[in-house]
Amino acid sequence: VLHKAMKGIGTDEDAILMLLSSRSNKQRQEVKAAYKKTYGKDLVSALKSELGGLFEMLIVALMTPPISYDASLLNKALKGVGTDDDVLIEILASRTCAQIKEIVKVYKKEYGGKLEKDIVGDTSGHFQKLLVILLQGSREKGVDEDRIEKDAEELFAAGQGKVGTDEEKLINILGNRSHEHLRLGMCVYCSLLSALTFMDCIFFPPVKCAKSVPAYFAEALYGSMRRAGTDEKTLMRIMVSRSEEDMLDIRACFKKMYGVSLYNTIQEDTDGDFGKALLYLCGGND
Repeated sequence: VLHKAMKGIGTDEDAILMLLSSRSNKQRQEVKAAYKKTYGKDLVSALKSELGGLFEMLIVALMTPPISYDASLLNKALKGVGTDDDVLIEILASRTCAQIKEIVKVYKKEYGGKLEKDIVGDTSGHFQKLLVILLQGSREKGVDEDRIEKDAEELFAAGQGKVGTDEEKLINILGNRSHEHLRLGMCVYCSLLSALTFMDCIFFPPVKCAKSVPAYFAEALYGSMRRAGTDEKTLMRIMVSRSEEDMLDIRACFKKMYGVSLYNTIQEDTDGDFGKALLYLCGGND
């Protein structure tokens, strides 16, 4: 089907997007191998030669194994002038410990350098320290019930409970505790606060991911579409990376948080083959 869609004059973009958007990444890798065996050409190179713009970027992203895709995003966020802090914290705060360890391995294999070294070279201060801790992929597992209240009290003392902020204490707790542990700690933390909430603390992404990863991405998706103009790169990055992880949960959070469906919002903010492919990844209207 893909060979026929790209053969001769013109390209059948609909056939390409319908087929690739409706397969899992594992299936796409199998299709890629079968294409090379059958036609003697690399499928991704063939797709690049036929497509263009955002649609090409999206299709290439879909054809990339998830861990390799994350590694490529981190590499792009670090190389060149400036650093994309949002991409760094989004990936490192939301991925599991096992995923982060695999990302580190793939990054070294594909880009010839150590991810930690590149992050240290491009960031600084407390943000750098938090990223390095998250990069270790060594969050404690489970919940230490004996330590929940103590952690909550220390977070309060380090942040809202005094003038100034003890970033070192915040970094240590937020970077090393499991999401489940932090989630339970928030209840105790909020009881110390009156009108304030745990969300008033600094280092929002790790905090938001601890509370709910799907809600974190629902908020990021809404922000990518409901500002002045559409942030297509953020929209694409999240839709591709979460399509097989927790898209149904993200859709539910999006509808609950904003009163509109993710599907309709994407439909209103995008167009063309790029928009169609995103709608396939979304999976349905709510």
